[in-house]
Amino acid sequence: MDRRKRLIVGSLWIGVAVVMATTLDVGIPSSANGVARLFVVVLALFLASVYLLDPWNVVSDPFRQG
Repeated sequence: MDRRKRLIVGSLWIGVAVVMATTLDVGIPSSANGVARLFVVVLALFLASVYLLDPWNVVSDPFRQG
């Protein structure tokens, strides 16, 4: 995946994290619903960092692409 596509996908994941973060209450979540929303935000930020930074060469390795 080239750099431009990785940038687009990474920004989409950041957008997902921002939208989900707006639904969180301030403070530590006290319900399972709040914990699930926080998990989605953390997961979206992790996926954005994988696409933007590509730390383990997972996205841009040409031998893994079909």
